[in-house]
Amino acid sequence: MDVETRTHTALHVLKGAVQKVLGAELTNGVYVGGDSGRLSVQLERKPTDEEMSAVEAEANECMKNNLPVGIIEMDRSEADAKYGKVIYDAFPIPANVTRLKIANIEGWNTNACNKEHTATTGEVGRISIDHWRFREPKQTLEISFKVFQVE
Repeated sequence: MDVETRTHTALHVLKGAVQKVLGAELTNGVYVGGDSGRLSVQLERKPTDEEMSAVEAEANECMKNNLPVGIIEMDRSEADAKYGKVIYDAFPIPANVTRLKIANIEGWNTNACNKEHTATTGEVGRISIDHWRFREPKQTLEISFKVFQVE
């Protein structure tokens, strides 16, 4: 499995953990470069170190549970009716896009996404949060992480 595909899927797993632990919903930005990634989410307050440790632990537990990563294709109007705003991020999908691919980790994370993904969360391996920072003026939490293969 391609390392960037694993790292990209880790973004979805990490976002689910951030939603669960911190209640953040909208992603402001993402970056994938090899085994490194960065997730930026809108958040109204600076999290504690304990909360960030819990985010990492929740993400790794999701990968340990080896959940299926489903890809659903549907018309945008159908996706809007079924999922609402939960599938979108802070950066918009162009209005001329009428059909969406939706990455779905049942009970964990559902996002419109046209990238490649692993078949299960377990294929990602595990993550380690390298660094995080809260940018108060932008109300943004930035999380940098690495993905490691589990043997």
